[in-house]
Amino acid sequence: MADPRDAGRDWPTPRRIATLSVHTSPLAQPGTGDAGGMNVYIVEVSKRLAALGVEVEIFTRATSSELPPVVEMAPGVTVRHVTAGPFEGLSKEELPSQLCAFTNGVLRAEAANPPGHYDLIHSHYWMSGQVGWLARERWGVPHVHTAHTLAKVKNRFIAAGDRPEPKARVIGEEQVIAESDRLVANTRFEAQDLVTWYDAEPTRLSVVQPGVDLGRFRPGDQAADRRRLGLSERGHVVAFVGRIQPLKGPDVLIRALAQQPLRDEQLTVVICGGPSGSGLDRPTSLIELAARLGVSHKVRFLAPQTGEALAALYRSADLVAVPSHSESFGLVALEAQACGTPVVAAAVGGLVTAVTDGVSGVLVDGHEPAAWASVLGGLLREPARRLRLSVGAVRHASNFSWERTATGLLRVYREAVAEHRALIAARLAGSLSW
Repeated sequence: MADPRDAGRDWPTPRRIATLSVHTSPLAQPGTGDAGGMNVYIVEVSKRLAALGVEVEIFTRATSSELPPVVEMAPGVTVRHVTAGPFEGLSKEELPSQLCAFTNGVLRAEAANPPGHYDLIHSHYWMSGQVGWLARERWGVPHVHTAHTLAKVKNRFIAAGDRPEPKARVIGEEQVIAESDRLVANTRFEAQDLVTWYDAEPTRLSVVQPGVDLGRFRPGDQAADRRRLGLSERGHVVAFVGRIQPLKGPDVLIRALAQQPLRDEQLTVVICGGPSGSGLDRPTSLIELAARLGVSHKVRFLAPQTGEALAALYRSADLVAVPSHSESFGLVALEAQACGTPVVAAAVGGLVTAVTDGVSGVLVDGHEPAAWASVLGGLLREPARRLRLSVGAVRHASNFSWERTATGLLRVYREAVAEHRALIAARLAGSLSW
């Protein structure tokens, strides 16, 4: 879809872009390990860009010797598995030691093709940004970077018992943000964080909001979906979907269960996800917490779900809880609302954009279990209010789509390529020094 703001502007459309995702593969299952919303973002955007005529080659680290070097993920989208370090047993914190090897693999892939094979680089997360920074210098193409999460922001809102992000990451982010040609933020709040905490140049910043697959995530039959998942059709269901780690705050929901507003409710809390990050240190911590608080009978744990099963889980729930301590956007909140399920979310980061307070869900200040129990309990006892929020949730989610995200990114790419070519032309003409 053409952007009407492009009318009359001779901006070149890139033919092929190199997308960098060092630490997690777009082919991985979101909800466990290091796979999450960023994986969904890369997959969905890449497919939409290909539909707009832009070839996408995604570089990610190989995590198994059985993976083929190149996989076609979708027409016009390929995934390249780069060997960098051992296939298994390497944590995200150890990956910076393999950036040299990964960069070598990326540069070799480009060198095997005629010059000018890629028109642009788009890196995701700071480690990919480090690779993109070097490839940009070698290939002479613009570098666009999306941080997805920021260490300085995460450390300001760190959850109890979680580990702070290391200084090496902070320095790495500062370098990438300073050297990228363009920075893409998910929300205006993230853009403000980039300026405030990293001194990002506002003229190099663009806000492009993530989307949701409105064909997959849509309202349906709650009773049928509960039967599909083996959930009782009686009583209430509150769902948490995401990686099991302190940052995501699933313990807040478990602790809220033990509070009086929820203690007597006929309620099942579904925790859907797998251990990740510092949550790997104690993978059974939530099970132990529920037992200690005497609410194990109200909690059901599910492995990460995909496709229609995930949509069915959202529709099965009366409410979806997103108690994150930090969130660059919160795709779970958007997916749940597209299914017509109101969201109760922490009033942090991108969740303030993903959820419209009082219209599509409710935003909660802080992470006190008593406050969460009060909000959740109040909504569960007010079906008419939940119905109004459900209608508002579907309407709110309809404003977001991956097609819109891809169109926004394509505009950023075209601007970056045009500016880069203008800079080269000025240098060749002698008006600017190299």
